[in-house]
Amino acid sequence: MDVIITGSTGMIGKGVLLECLDDNRIGRVLLINRNPIGMEHPKITEVLLRDFSAPDTIETDMTGYGAVFFCLGISAGGIPEEDYRRITYDYTIRFAETYRENNPQGSFIYVSGQGTDSSEKGRMMWARVKGKTENDLLKMGFEKAYMFRPGIIRPLRGIESRTPSYRTMYKIIKPLWPLLQRLMGSKLTDTTRIGKAMINVVIDGSDKVHFENPEINALAG
Repeated sequence: MDVIITGSTGMIGKGVLLECLDDNRIGRVLLINRNPIGMEHPKITEVLLRDFSAPDTIETDMTGYGAVFFCLGISAGGIPEEDYRRITYDYTIRFAETYRENNPQGSFIYVSGQGTDSSEKGRMMWARVKGKTENDLLKMGFEKAYMFRPGIIRPLRGIESRTPSYRTMYKIIKPLWPLLQRLMGSKLTDTTRIGKAMINVVIDGSDKVHFENPEINALAG
């Protein structure tokens, strides 16, 4: 299967990319990023999209891919709701619409987050916006659409978060990962298992559409 990955310069997207490169079930990998990833591999083609509000400008590049792993995202901390909604909801929906128009049999996997509010009525702004994004993606008519809601994520294979506060947090808790794994079990996941789970579900399918850490780990095998 040929796939598109957005947000591959981020922690989750990079993890998904590395697993796609290692998996012989995945053929071409089209990276759509705002900034170059600085990686070369026979599977990789990279297209820069500086403005994610206008994905139609690269729609011909998106044709012929069986799935999108949409990992583009931003932390809600300190950002106005209007900006967060534009990046989280508007960019995602416009991208999904453009992709589906050019790949009507394609599948869409969206990285949301633990605590996302499907009712769209909760107290937390980010959870409402993510919930609406998920709901509207599921209404779009994709052959397969899955919402990944990871919680605590351990970065592996040298991956680091691009968010400074998260990088600091990960450095502090790095020695504690083995203990956290024993205490939390399947409630803790990592970048490798998220990547494997996305590949497995888009190839094998699932009756579920929402996946939190325990389900992600089970999918990863």
